[in-house]
Amino acid sequence: MSIVALSDDTSQSHIEIEDLHGLAASLNFKITNDKDAGAYLLMLRSFESVMQHVEKAPDYIHPSLAPQDVLGGQTREYHKPDPSDNPMNAWSHCCNLAAARPTSDLLKGRSVVIKDSISVGGLPTTLGTHPEILSKDGELPVSPIDATVVSRLLGAGAVIKGTSTCENFCASPLSWTSASGPVHHPLLQGYTAGGSSSGSCALVAANALVAVGGEDGNDSYESFGPTVELAIGTDQAGSVRNPACYTGLYGLKPTFGLVPYTGAASMSPMIDHLGPIASSLEDVAVLLKVMAGWDGLDPRMTPESPTVDRVPDYPALLASYRASLLKQSDDTEPVLKVGLLTEAFSVSGLSPEVAELIKQTTHEAFATAGNASVTTISVPMHTEGPVIWTAATRPSMSQWLSQGRPSGHLSYLAPHIAPQWPPDQRMYELLNVSNPALVNIHLSGALASSAHDSRGCMSGLEAKAHRKVFELRAAYDRALEEVDVLVLPCTPTVSMPHPPDPDTPLGENNNGARILDRLAPAVGLTSNTCPFNVTGHPAMSVPCGTLPVFVEVSGKKKEVQMPVGMQIVGRRWDDVGVLKAAALFEAGKKRIS
Repeated sequence: MSIVALSDDTSQSHIEIEDLHGLAASLNFKITNDKDAGAYLLMLRSFESVMQHVEKAPDYIHPSLAPQDVLGGQTREYHKPDPSDNPMNAWSHCCNLAAARPTSDLLKGRSVVIKDSISVGGLPTTLGTHPEILSKDGELPVSPIDATVVSRLLGAGAVIKGTSTCENFCASPLSWTSASGPVHHPLLQGYTAGGSSSGSCALVAANALVAVGGEDGNDSYESFGPTVELAIGTDQAGSVRNPACYTGLYGLKPTFGLVPYTGAASMSPMIDHLGPIASSLEDVAVLLKVMAGWDGLDPRMTPESPTVDRVPDYPALLASYRASLLKQSDDTEPVLKVGLLTEAFSVSGLSPEVAELIKQTTHEAFATAGNASVTTISVPMHTEGPVIWTAATRPSMSQWLSQGRPSGHLSYLAPHIAPQWPPDQRMYELLNVSNPALVNIHLSGALASSAHDSRGCMSGLEAKAHRKVFELRAAYDRALEEVDVLVLPCTPTVSMPHPPDPDTPLGENNNGARILDRLAPAVGLTSNTCPFNVTGHPAMSVPCGTLPVFVEVSGKKKEVQMPVGMQIVGRRWDDVGVLKAAALFEAGKKRIS
């Protein structure tokens, strides 16, 4: 370590000798020599001076992240939607952004919504949380940058219609934690749309239902308000796949490092993914082509990440594969080996009906499509996946999620996303009601920084968990040498009702019960999705059928068919293989119907 400079000018310093001794005590030692204490005090004040210098310096907006020129001038207009136009509470802010000079027409005129944890220049970024947690004055921070994927979408001709409601700090697989209120399922008010990309999936699913309603004359779909064709979400434990599963969409978590995460709020760098959400495979493919490729800013990208000019042409590859499936005599395509992941069908909370539907549909659809064989395959370590995910990320998650800390690698964090830290009583009270899971993340981080294991600190266990990730990755890689893709459940059940909304702050006598009652539906919900966030394998939720949910409306029982999604997992960097497997499955389903 080098010391840049030492200065005797202490006029701007807030650090006194008592502060030095307090810092030493927090590290479990004492500085007993006064001269030594004076020397360390000087060095601390010098460090403080360096940080003050950086604080006063103007920030730097990287040229590639400067907001794109859009039609209508430099000012980007936006508004909060009227509640009557936002019945699902899926919109955060609405706008109408189209590039003044698009560089391609891959997404010409297509409407897209961006999850409200991803920077859109000129619009606020809410992270689904309370304004007073994001800034000292309680004003929502407005983004001075376009995230890399936002620039690429605009450049491809997309029209960004706004930002979508997301869960509070993206820390929920269900859709009731946003500070603006719950996001409702398009098919059933009061039921979860899944999270944390809740608004993104609700809006795309509603758009698909409007299209169907136009064909079958279902006027009830007109009550959705504005919808969109496509969406972008973030996925750290299943936050693209789970809401896509609940709402009957395709939601892809790409291979880790394929799509740059620059400009999005991090939960933990090793699990951060951006993914496309759409109602068709073709739309997922074109979104992936537009979004993917090295950007020179994201440390999550690896030597395997393609440069933009070398990104596979996913739409063309998918179209070519679909064409080959139509040629019954064409045997050039190899037989696809599909493995039903045994351990994934025994996770806690998995509905027997969901498990049976996925197994049955997988066998029937692939058999009908031909060019496929279905078998069972065992990866015993899959059952440890959620534990490894938790141990590898939870100890330090609050640093990235709630404190906006950089990862230690050179990275470009969104300059306007700087949550207030440390928390205070008011923050606790807000989060205790809206998303107690986030309070747990904060407490877990505090425990990790203070607790001791047999070797001296919990960080040693976090490091071991990272090593276990490599072991888990190798276990899936071995299975994917025997089969081309794994198939397993995504969410363990169909959509469920939101937990009761507390009318008053949680009382002293019922805190535990109320909190656990509200969090209980989310326990174990990501057991089949989160392991692939740490291992980096591409994974996609694929619609595979529906199951009935019975609700009471006006004193009468009503049956609603709610979507079920299965998950297809492929080899790392073989995202096109996942798309092809989904296409083959889809072809078989169509022949059955």
